[in-house]
Amino acid sequence: MKNVPVLNVTGDSLAAGYEKALVALYENGCRFRTQYDKPGDPLSLDCTLNLTVHDPLAEPMIHKAFPGGIEDLREYVMEVNGAKDHWVKNMNDPKDTRWEYTYHGRLAGYGTWQESRDGKPARVGAFDINQVEAVIAKLVKQPFTRQAQMITWMPNIDLDCYDPPCLQSIWYRLMEDEADKTWWLNCNIRFRSNDAWGASFMNMFGFVMFNRDVIAAEIAKRSGRTVKLGRLNWQADSYHIYGKDIADAKARLFDRIATTKLEDRTYQFSDPMIQDIYNEAEAAIRAKIAEYDRTH
Repeated sequence: MKNVPVLNVTGDSLAAGYEKALVALYENGCRFRTQYDKPGDPLSLDCTLNLTVHDPLAEPMIHKAFPGGIEDLREYVMEVNGAKDHWVKNMNDPKDTRWEYTYHGRLAGYGTWQESRDGKPARVGAFDINQVEAVIAKLVKQPFTRQAQMITWMPNIDLDCYDPPCLQSIWYRLMEDEADKTWWLNCNIRFRSNDAWGASFMNMFGFVMFNRDVIAAEIAKRSGRTVKLGRLNWQADSYHIYGKDIADAKARLFDRIATTKLEDRTYQFSDPMIQDIYNEAEAAIRAKIAEYDRTH
């Protein structure tokens, strides 16, 4: 019998949980080919992952072992919040090579796509559902509901798409602290495919901030309750490190764990210097988006 390993990992903070997930994959994953391999690429490491982060906003929050910097995290958070939704291509123009989708676009406007009409982009489709608004309203009305879910998959497009959405669903439930009546927002996020080394930390960080700044903040505003982030359960059907990236991951992380401390491999997001870099990046990112808009 040949089975894809199912790995269960827990971490007290986002950075600690992410590192544990990478180590578990490195030590217990299986080898797989992928449809993106180039001739001579080593086999990838793969598993099915279930990672539970007990306190997503606890420090240390940022791990250094991802291919980017603090500015890239800020850009991804802006993207998850919708800053690049207009970069989706015209589905009726085979020459248009822009993005097939954005996560925010699928969540806030499910079932829509862009079509050129009189030279202007128009959003058309069988559905136009703002799932973000729907789950917020549902949780405010009935915090114990099991129906606060958003999905991205559109089979009429994605079954034939070269690069369909990796994110599949987000599920929320509120738990109430009987002592002080605080609502704790628990969240399950499922990816069909998650690039453990090249993308997963940015994915995790981006959706933690989305949950804090969009979902929890709006529930608090409408309900008048204190809303905090509870545990995050991150599920990936295929959690993998591409073969071409294994040597880099080994040199930058796995070979360093025995000789360094967690604090040496992470950043405190609350560090004033990190906060300055994170917040000051927004202006340059908006200029970058505007330049792309001008040239595309």
